[in-house]
Amino acid sequence: MNITDIRVACPTPPGMPTGWRGTMGQIIVAIDTDSGLSGYGIGGGGAAARHVIEEALRPLLLGADADQIEELWERQYRATLAYGRKGLAIMALSGVDLALWDLRGKAADVSVARLLSPTPTADTPAYFTVGMAGDDPDAGIGVALDAGYETIKLGLGRFSLPADADVLVQGVRKVRQRVGPDIALMADAAMAWSDREAVLEISQALAEFDLGWLEEPLPADDLEGYAWLAGRSPVPIAGGEHEFTARGFSELLARGCHQVYQPDICWCGGLTQLRQIYALGRTHNVRVVPHRGSEVFGLHAILALEAGAPLAESGRPWMEWVGGRELSGGRARLQGEGAGFGVDLSACF
Repeated sequence: MNITDIRVACPTPPGMPTGWRGTMGQIIVAIDTDSGLSGYGIGGGGAAARHVIEEALRPLLLGADADQIEELWERQYRATLAYGRKGLAIMALSGVDLALWDLRGKAADVSVARLLSPTPTADTPAYFTVGMAGDDPDAGIGVALDAGYETIKLGLGRFSLPADADVLVQGVRKVRQRVGPDIALMADAAMAWSDREAVLEISQALAEFDLGWLEEPLPADDLEGYAWLAGRSPVPIAGGEHEFTARGFSELLARGCHQVYQPDICWCGGLTQLRQIYALGRTHNVRVVPHRGSEVFGLHAILALEAGAPLAESGRPWMEWVGGRELSGGRARLQGEGAGFGVDLSACF
């Protein structure tokens, strides 16, 4: 099964928020083969990533055996040195890698989840994200509870520190009082803060609310700050959605940056790298909870590799437009047993 063409589309997911997140630009990668099968994957980096694929990766991959996924990953990694070892190049490579895994599943007529495990679990808990400032948190909490979610993540990124610290703490207290002790809560600061001392103070103030983690409270590349904070915070520190490749995660682990690691399968290097990151997590006895895990690509991996891990992330329409999975009763499951990732993205081209 040899590769005959590689195509890239730059969709606009419905509901995509404005601001910096809207500039990231998902890409869809289609890989065609001489068998008549086509595989589809999603990456990041927008038009710039399309350029990387068309100019650097496509010539490298044409004519190659599509089933040599791991070897092709290393060839692409070596070929993209000029584009950097993090960010754009790896986001582009992620889409290609996922399309190759989709092809492997289609060729074997099984789901990617069954390629990874003969007995993937049927479903897994999901969590619902609710914004805490500028949105209506009461309404969002109500939606989550009515839908049966037992795990809720609170978005804290619109609060400033230390100016809004008291308001932030009171808001989280109000949520905990409403949901009671049996609903799991986490918090996500979306890299909004930079003062590690202020973050430590807010984590100490939030400790009484039994948060599962405090996600990305500092800029993603402040590894020194994260190592300092993770060793002192009473709330576990989560991060890694903006880290790339198993090599990058090895550095985070060596520095002790987080207690919870959150690779994004569409950014970190695809499924080939996510499998290695899971292996690192097992070796170092740390939690791996993929970012955007309720999207179909990450869900296949979670159901096969770590059943029962809470998923990132539901409640965000731009993360759900691809389809291929369903959410009900606070749990995520695949829609049927389609081969590969079980989604047809041909209409995007």
